[in-house]
Amino acid sequence: MVIVVRHSARREDVAALTAFLTAQGVSVTPVPGERSTLLAVVGDTSRLDDDRVAGFAAVEAVRRITEPLPLAGRGAHPADSVVEVGGVPVGAGHFALIAGPCSVESREQLLPLAASLRAAGAQLLRGGAYKPRTSPYHFQGLGEEGLALLREARAATGLPIVTEIVDPRQLPLFEDVDLIQVGARNMQNFELLKELGRIDTPVLLKRGPSATLKELLLAAEYILSGGNGRVILCERGVRSFDTATRYLLDLSAVAVLHERTHLPVIVDPSHAAGAARYVPSLSLAAVAAGADGLMLEVHPDPAAALSDGAQALLPADFAALAKQIKALRAALTESGD
Repeated sequence: MVIVVRHSARREDVAALTAFLTAQGVSVTPVPGERSTLLAVVGDTSRLDDDRVAGFAAVEAVRRITEPLPLAGRGAHPADSVVEVGGVPVGAGHFALIAGPCSVESREQLLPLAASLRAAGAQLLRGGAYKPRTSPYHFQGLGEEGLALLREARAATGLPIVTEIVDPRQLPLFEDVDLIQVGARNMQNFELLKELGRIDTPVLLKRGPSATLKELLLAAEYILSGGNGRVILCERGVRSFDTATRYLLDLSAVAVLHERTHLPVIVDPSHAAGAARYVPSLSLAAVAAGADGLMLEVHPDPAAALSDGAQALLPADFAALAKQIKALRAALTESGD
């Protein structure tokens, strides 16, 4: 960390700042310059709050040389991590195809769909039992009944299940869920992240629609710092000025995150596109960008879906896309040999 000292800073203000920093266990070295003085701060600066440091009267600016990511960052963990989800490895060359409906609606909807998804190549089954919706009048999910149906589908197909938690108080209901999803709206629900850090269940952390990659990684740091090292990141699109798609799918995030973190990175093109016709192209682009997996929405009758039907693939379309993904991955592997 480098701190730029105000040109007009009083000696006692600089001394107060230096005393505070050294009390945090770091060393401080003044570096005089022609126009300003810099303070080089060396040591474990991950626990220093930039805003608190910037509040000192002597401070002009605070600049970090490295991100404060002792657990999520590459510095302490150079090798790619692999997260096991119900026996399915994700990351470090292990690609996971996650598919299912946005919402669990009924046994008649879910069980036949799960069987067809498994036959087409899906490795994990997604489905929302609890649905955070923009409007309070829209379908909010089946709740515990939806979780029971997901368990039934897992027993019938062998597919590990992925579903979203929306409240820390729901954790006892999620004890046997294979992968707990934190949705985009809850990416910075820090109390929820802290609770998820205290368990051993893998967590799928989605990027918020207005979140920077630094904010996403710091959200992951909350979970990791609690002791749960089994975190998968998910790019699902960010807000943009353009309304051609629901969100702007930021595939550059895949490359940047792989550079900055050892955690697996998957992509959800369904939520980014908002329209099923765009999902195949975005899926293949995500694979080419190096994603460790995809999460796709599939529904047997999208027009009748209780949530996000417009972005859901038909089972036959998913099966065709799964074949394309397999072929593309094989081609990429051969080109890298």
